[in-house]
Amino acid sequence: MGRGRAKAKQTKVARQLKYSAPSTDFDSLQRELSGGRKESHDSWSDSESWNSEEEWRHA
Repeated sequence: MGRGRAKAKQTKVARQLKYSAPSTDFDSLQRELSGGRKESHDSWSDSESWNSEEEWRHA
């Protein structure tokens, strides 16, 4: 009981997402896809973040 209003809201939101035309920043997307930054910093690849598998297990 009471599901009708929630279902109507979900349907409305789904319809808006399906048929809306969001504004996309294509320049930003192009930079991201082409690797616009010269140096990328991956925090998970740092050797000091997890020194050993044993530290990871105890974290």
